Amino acid sequence: MKNRFHIVLGAITTIVIGLIWQTEAQSPKGKTGTFALTNATIETITKGTIANGTVILKGGKIVEVGTSVAIPSDAEVIDCNGLKIYPGMIDGGTTVGLSEVGSDKKTQDFNEAGEVVPQVKALTAVNPNSAVIPVTRVSGVTTVIAKPDGGLFPGTAALINLFGYTPDQMYAGFEGVVMNFPNTGRRGFFDRRSDDEIKKAAEKSLKKLDEVWDKAVQYHKLDSAMKGKGLDYYPEMEALLPVVRGERMLMIEVNAAKDIQAVLKWVADRKIRKVALTGVTEGWRVADEIAKAKIPVITGPVIAIPTRDYDRYDQIYANPGLMKKAGVKVAIRTAGTENVRNLPYHAGFAAAYGMSKEDALRAITIEPAEILGVNDKLGSVEKGKNATLIVCDGDPMETKTQIKYVFIDGWMVPMVSRQTLLYDEFLKREPGVSKN
Repeated sequence: MKNRFHIVLGAITTIVIGLIWQTEAQSPKGKTGTFALTNATIETITKGTIANGTVILKGGKIVEVGTSVAIPSDAEVIDCNGLKIYPGMIDGGTTVGLSEVGSDKKTQDFNEAGEVVPQVKALTAVNPNSAVIPVTRVSGVTTVIAKPDGGLFPGTAALINLFGYTPDQMYAGFEGVVMNFPNTGRRGFFDRRSDDEIKKAAEKSLKKLDEVWDKAVQYHKLDSAMKGKGLDYYPEMEALLPVVRGERMLMIEVNAAKDIQAVLKWVADRKIRKVALTGVTEGWRVADEIAKAKIPVITGPVIAIPTRDYDRYDQIYANPGLMKKAGVKVAIRTAGTENVRNLPYHAGFAAAYGMSKEDALRAITIEPAEILGVNDKLGSVEKGKNATLIVCDGDPMETKTQIKYVFIDGWMVPMVSRQTLLYDEFLKREPGVSKN
C-alpha cells in the first residue's frame, strides 16, 4: 500500500510539474528593468534617423537617445547591430479586446442596445486576455483605439496599450465619444431600399441627431447655471457634456463624400471644438474642404475595394496620400480585429500609391498620437516619452521584415502568440507523420 501510494504521488507530482512547465512555456511573462538597446539605426520619426545609436529604457521611460550615451551598470544590454528601432505603431480604430470570434456574438462586446448610449465605455469591456492581443503586438502594433459601434452614439472609445492584466493597466490616456453620422446613401450591394426610403431614413436620423445635440447643449447650459448641482442624473447627457464643452473629442464616423460635406457644415454650425473624422473613405473627393475646416482624419481600412463601381481599383489606396497632399492631417487605421497586425501594410499601400514613405510611417505613429493628444507619451523615439517601441530587421511596412523585440511602457513583451505556438508545434512535430 505504501509503495502504491508513493507511485501515485509521484505520478501526480510529475503531471503537476508538467502542467506548470507547459503553462509557463506557453504564457511567458513580460520583463521590466533597465535596458540598453545599442548599435541600432534609430528612426525617431520626429528628429530624423540616428545611425549606430543607443536607446536607454528605465522606469517605463526612454531616458536617453543618441550616439554618445552612457550605459547604466545595471542595464541589460541588447545588441541591435543590423537592426532598426521604431516607435510602437498606433491603430486609430479597431475592436481589439472587444471582439474575439466574428461568427459568435457571445464573444463580441462592442455594440450595445440603443441608439444613444455615449455613456457606455469601451474600456470597461476590454478583455486583456484576448487571443487577438498577442497576435497584434508581436507584429509591432503596440497601441490601439478600442472602438464601439452600432447606433448614432454607440459609446466612448478608448486608447489602450496591448499589455496588462486589467483594462485600467492598459489605458493609454485617451477617450473619445463615437458618433456615426447618418448615411445618406446605400449601405452596400445588399441594401435593397428604394431611393425614397433611403432619403426618409436619412432625414429621420439627421433629425434625431439634431435633437440629441440640442438636448446636450441645453443640459450644458443648465449644468453651468446650477454649477453641477440640482440636476437629475442623465447619463447620456453627462457623457456628451465634455464634448459640448470642448474637453473631450467627438470621433465622427463618416465615409461618403456628400456626408463628409454635411458633417463639416454640421460641426461648423455647432462650433464643436474638438473633433476628428474617422473612416473617410471618400475623403479624396472633398480633401480641400476637409483641409479648410482643419479637422484631422483617421482613415481606413486602406486595403479595401473602391466605394463606387466606376472608381479606379487603387483609388482607396491613394485616398490617404491625396488628403495629405491637400493639407489634411491624416492617420491610418485598419478598422479590424484579428487583422490589426496588418496595420503597417495598410500604411505601405498608402506609400505605394502616392503618400510619401515618411508620411505613411508618421500616419501610424506620431500623427495618431497628436490627433489623440498623447504625443507627449507616444508616437516617436524621444527622451522623456514612454518606453513603447519596437526593434526589427527592416522597414515594418515590408512583409519580409521581422519584429525582434517589443517594449510597451518599459516592459519587454514576450514574442509569443497563438500563431507562434502553432508554428513551433508543427515545425517539429513529435511523434511526427506516420510512415505507414
